[in-house]
Amino acid sequence: MKGYLKYFRVYFIIILALAAVFLILSIARAGAKTERANAECTTQERVFDYADKLTDSEEDSLRELIAKREKQTGCDIVLVTLNESLEEYAKDYEEQLGSLRPYQYTMVYADNFYDEHMFGYNKPQGDGVLLLDNWYRESDGSVYSWLSTCGKAKDRFSSSMIDNLLNEALEDVDSNPYQAYKKYVNLFYSDMTGKKEIPAAAVILIAAVATAIYIGVNLSRNKGRKTTGVTTYVAGGHPQIRNQSDMFLHKTVTKRHIQRDTGGSGGSGSGGGGGHVSSGGVSHGGGGHSR
Repeated sequence: MKGYLKYFRVYFIIILALAAVFLILSIARAGAKTERANAECTTQERVFDYADKLTDSEEDSLRELIAKREKQTGCDIVLVTLNESLEEYAKDYEEQLGSLRPYQYTMVYADNFYDEHMFGYNKPQGDGVLLLDNWYRESDGSVYSWLSTCGKAKDRFSSSMIDNLLNEALEDVDSNPYQAYKKYVNLFYSDMTGKKEIPAAAVILIAAVATAIYIGVNLSRNKGRKTTGVTTYVAGGHPQIRNQSDMFLHKTVTKRHIQRDTGGSGGSGSGGGGGHVSSGGVSHGGGGHSR
């Protein structure tokens, strides 16, 4: 047994080495950073918890995560929570934007908040995203949220991508706001960059399990020696092989026409989901969520 383990130790070391290389490359890719060029933003804050749904430590943790993801995505990432009706607020913009429905109240507020604070990683009102989560139940009985995108985030996110992000991030927001907002930041990062971070412990564990399985399979194959052969129980030790053959006589072929659909549709969604112009004249994308 010790001999086998010594022999397979080489394979174990090779797999661990490959796992280490994979981990280093993943960290290097995830750690790629761009420098922020916007010096006109009116605030350094990114977490505006006006609804008071987060503890101080949770806010600090989110700020730290956002700072990391901003450098990796080259986008400002903003979170705003409210707990108030936006109906009267939105009425002030109906002359510019036309009649608004309840789900659009959060859109107007989110776009204006982004524009007025001059968010944008590359320039004022430039690359970035803002999630507005309003906990107030409007007159139609629903609670609304809005994801506002701008710049390259607008170009990247299609309407379906925005819907998926909001649905997944806010799935359990009522029971655990912190985890929901943390998920929002991480989902934006992975969707924006196409990358997903794999924990180092998971990489090492996978490598160890793969090695253990490989060793176990090979040990079981080499457990015993073969003691019998094809002639072991044959009289005289010489097998008698009778000559057999199959003869092809005839064949029957049946043909059936299958109608094929020559039309086509579908394809991946393009960016700019929910494209519109804010009251300040800035081009935004975005989408809403209700609960």
